[in-house]
Amino acid sequence: MQKGLLLLFFIPTLLFSQIRPDQRSLNIVKVSEAPEIDGRIDEEVWNQVEVTNGFFQRFPADTSLATFQTQVQMAYDDKFIYVAATCFDKSEGDYVVQSMQRDFEGFGNDYFSIIIDPFNDLTNGFEFGVTPYGLQREGLVTQGGSVRNSTSYSWDNKWYSQVRTYANRWEVEMAIPFSTLRYAEGSTSWRINFLRNDYKNNERSNWSWIPRNFRSSTLAYTGELNWDRPLAKPGLNLSVIPYLTGGLIQDFEQEEADTKDTKLTSGIGGDIKYSVTSSLNLDLTINPDFSQVEVDQQVTNLDRFEINFPERRQFFLENNDLFSDFGSRSVRPFFTRRIGIAKDTTTDENVQNAIIAGARLSGKLNEKLRIGLLNMQTAENQSLGIPGANYTVAVAQQQLKGPSNFSAIFINKEQQVAAFSDSLEEYEPFNRVVGLDYNHISKDNVWTGKVFYHRSIRPENNDNAFAHGANVLYNTLTWEAEWNHEIVGAGYDARVGFVRRTNYERITPRLEYKWYPQSDKINRLSVEVENDMLWASNEGLTDRETSISFSLRPEGSGFYRVGYVNSYIQLLDSFDPTRTDGEELPAGTSYEMHGASIFFLSDLRKQFTWSARGYFGEFYNGVRYGASGELNLRAAPLGAFSLNYSVNQVNLPDPYADATLLLFGPRINLYLAKNLFFTTLIQYNNQIDNINVNTRIQWRFKPASDIFLVYTDNYYADHLRVKNRGIILKMTYWLNV
Repeated sequence: MQKGLLLLFFIPTLLFSQIRPDQRSLNIVKVSEAPEIDGRIDEEVWNQVEVTNGFFQRFPADTSLATFQTQVQMAYDDKFIYVAATCFDKSEGDYVVQSMQRDFEGFGNDYFSIIIDPFNDLTNGFEFGVTPYGLQREGLVTQGGSVRNSTSYSWDNKWYSQVRTYANRWEVEMAIPFSTLRYAEGSTSWRINFLRNDYKNNERSNWSWIPRNFRSSTLAYTGELNWDRPLAKPGLNLSVIPYLTGGLIQDFEQEEADTKDTKLTSGIGGDIKYSVTSSLNLDLTINPDFSQVEVDQQVTNLDRFEINFPERRQFFLENNDLFSDFGSRSVRPFFTRRIGIAKDTTTDENVQNAIIAGARLSGKLNEKLRIGLLNMQTAENQSLGIPGANYTVAVAQQQLKGPSNFSAIFINKEQQVAAFSDSLEEYEPFNRVVGLDYNHISKDNVWTGKVFYHRSIRPENNDNAFAHGANVLYNTLTWEAEWNHEIVGAGYDARVGFVRRTNYERITPRLEYKWYPQSDKINRLSVEVENDMLWASNEGLTDRETSISFSLRPEGSGFYRVGYVNSYIQLLDSFDPTRTDGEELPAGTSYEMHGASIFFLSDLRKQFTWSARGYFGEFYNGVRYGASGELNLRAAPLGAFSLNYSVNQVNLPDPYADATLLLFGPRINLYLAKNLFFTTLIQYNNQIDNINVNTRIQWRFKPASDIFLVYTDNYYADHLRVKNRGIILKMTYWLNV
């Protein structure tokens, strides 16, 4: 009865859909002479094509045109789509750019972007953006661009842009290769939008109107891009991206205290990208190397469960939503970061496991059907007790009326275990998961939601090996209501997934009310209430967190929030709340806690900006005082300095240990020259007794072709003894055949 009632909360998503507002359109024509991409919109070609403007304001309001307008033109030839944008600005002062690194965040930066949905499915698309200082970013838009993190800027591809600034405007020229995009042969119309973040003047605007309660990347409110003729089938679209690496690695953690293990390393490998059709892509990788990928930003973990870090490796990113958006944030049947990571059975720690090769076929078979096939083989490591493993994933996504879809997935991990262990508990020969998801997105984005059901398959014990969940989100200008529930069986085991826990039932309703006072100082006020409850089988209620918060967004840039939280936890296993190997609280004990939180974000238009979070309250059988945030000093166009910090004081009664947990992460980003970037991140984390130094110099000598020099160093935090260090030189070259 209870589960049936939970499912009733999803039914309204199938019944509600509102009429889309009038859409804008832009005509694009083929030109015989390509413009020079130099940031000057003065070529004759731009006098021959349509000009569109009249951008709508999205912030601070959505009921008027933008104060500082933007005009856009588009053209194309056999190889490229050309975009020219003039961003008018008569105000004084510098443009706002928080960082001089590539793939900049949209929040807190001035930039212009184009959003493209080549299949008109209102679900998947591309974004290409540039700042007034010429920094680029490109992203993949998934889930209709309607939810948090639905655009991934870790994706990298080859395109061209230049920017020039003037007294009353800045001008952008882009050349986007057709080979960068996926589209259907014979297309005559795409969905498109342009967005401009004008933090300098406290304004955000779009060419096609978007209500301010939605994200600027949403595809639900895109306009039409009309081609003057059907798009022809592209010619051979083959890219070869080889790499070379060489370096030196030193390991100081030897049994003999005064010895170190020094190794020279080298590698060769690469990727191949081949467009089987204009909408279906084949990616191959041989001996991939990810040494240039930026290290994860560490966090202080006071939770009982594993933390999810995002995927940053380039090979896994294109069409990644096809593979990785199944389930929910806490129940993912497939998590790409499981590939290339294995457990060292000699130390019981996770270590990198070399990938020998991999292949992925992904894209659209027709207008409504997307598919994905992935196969990866990892290497055997006898010294660490790690068997080789093969990973196979197959997915299919059938679009329904509008952007909603059904998706199915099959995941298989096969391990070559014969030479390592006879124990299936230690090394199971296979682990499989099958699943079905229904994703609902109304045409106007007001209603979004999901229902999923997955089952895992193991050599033994497949009882209660299921995971089920549903989500419903109703989002209007004034109301935001959300329902989540999850039911995960005790036997559910997704070895290639991210599953925080099993054997539970959970519901999480949330309600937020927003209002917009007629004030010169306040843009928005909101009150939010959320109740997260979790029951374990045969244990009753084990976790509950009830919170209420009040938020204020001033008319300028900034944000403030205060909140109260009441929580209850019953421990099913013993646990050290500080995660520092101290005395553990016994299993079976329960705790009710009260706490208060605050969050402040300063005006991002200033050269010095800051954010701060604070918490004070009960923590299990003790108390916790916590503060975290970020300090930023920008010196555009030279670069920026930032400092992430987290300080937690945990006081527990005897015999449990108190702890002062410190995490500091200073970062320097310098823009040394055009396409030459310097980044250093230092992370001090005494919870895991580690100091990490990661320094990277990147020279983008051609589009999507780089030379990286990366230096890493790790120390023990308590006495600064070296753990390991290394320096790697890597060169990648993107060759279009």
